[in-house]
Amino acid sequence: MNALAGSSQPGPLKTWLMAIRVPTLPAAVVPVLVGSATALADGFFKPWAFLAALAAALLIQIGTNLANDYFDHQKGADTAERLGPTRVTQSGLIAPATVRNAMLLCFALAALCGAYLVYVGGWPILVIGLLSIASGILYTGGPFPLGYNGLGDLFTFIFFGLVAVVGTDYLHSGAFRWVALLASLPVAMLVTAIIVVNNLRDAPTDRKAGKRTLAVIFGERFARTEYALLVIGAYLVLPVVWMWGGASPFSLLAWLSAPLALPLLDTVGKARGRALNAALRGTARLHMLSGALLALGLLLG
Repeated sequence: MNALAGSSQPGPLKTWLMAIRVPTLPAAVVPVLVGSATALADGFFKPWAFLAALAAALLIQIGTNLANDYFDHQKGADTAERLGPTRVTQSGLIAPATVRNAMLLCFALAALCGAYLVYVGGWPILVIGLLSIASGILYTGGPFPLGYNGLGDLFTFIFFGLVAVVGTDYLHSGAFRWVALLASLPVAMLVTAIIVVNNLRDAPTDRKAGKRTLAVIFGERFARTEYALLVIGAYLVLPVVWMWGGASPFSLLAWLSAPLALPLLDTVGKARGRALNAALRGTARLHMLSGALLALGLLLG
């Protein structure tokens, strides 16, 4: 049944906000905040590089969202049985070619921001940028889409966690630093947890469409366990950031977000189908709050 049945069509602005999936955008913001905080805490900060990195990260996130919308429709993964938020291509709100062109525009603008970042950071930033854009497309597109072959979780962990935080710190400091790598771990774990909830919810329909996420390959129990390990691990690793990374002990402020994690662990451990949509939104909020507190704690030292 179409998600819009029985309701009026949304206006153009609301439709495009649906397309870019505004609730997912903190996944792009948090790594830039944390990577900038690790650098600023040690006296490194380039304001223009920060703004360009933030813009590039947001554009890559939006481009990836649009690519998912377009390619999932093309591959038949999005159907009337979809349990998640409305996809604009599948629902007919925006023509597939328009979504594809918007995706390409976002990646082109990200590359434009990246040109300045390469000027600041050199060839390592060029490599990171090219791989990030390519992965955003290949997540659901190309002959071997990562999200369809059990590699979506790993892609998210690496590019929206490790690479994003370490790369941002490198832009400011000019070096690949241990503290940035350790600080990237809780960010990577919680952003990956968002994908796990999404794949757990969609496992029945993904299985029919031949989309082999880890939740499909190893089963829903595996996905629930993976979620718990990622969320709990994000908090257990914080003392490591402090003691082995040389970060401020105030980085433990991220623990203040833990009470939000407890009901999410319970919901994801039991719920199925549309009931997981609330957990998806909650995990995104947890990622944002935990990351903001981690960045604040790094700076307070």
